[in-house]
Amino acid sequence: MTENDISTQIIGAAIEIHKAVGPGIFESAYESALVYELTELGFDVQQQVALPFIYKSIRQEKGYRVDIIVNNKVLIEVKSIERLAPIHYTQTLTYLRLSGLKLGLLINFNEKYLKDGVHRIVNNL
Repeated sequence: MTENDISTQIIGAAIEIHKAVGPGIFESAYESALVYELTELGFDVQQQVALPFIYKSIRQEKGYRVDIIVNNKVLIEVKSIERLAPIHYTQTLTYLRLSGLKLGLLINFNEKYLKDGVHRIVNNL
């Protein structure tokens, strides 16, 4: 399954959650619901993944945390905020670069229509 195939199903699951719950709850609740839905769809889902950060000779085993990784191919950054800032896009792209993954989804559940809160971010390796 390609990154695009996976992301299509992730977005579908996120829309299902948003239709059922709506905007306005904590990120952690949306994240847990998304992990549940994706697991039910048969994906290999990792939540709150601690990844190493390496700078020159310094290695931190838990340098940063990624909200969700699906099938070791797609990174998901979950938000529930009034509006995304440029730093959220930059953060997601940095996570993609550091993890070596190609595709990320930045999803802000705090939107009237979830389609306005879904953003694909591509790491041009």
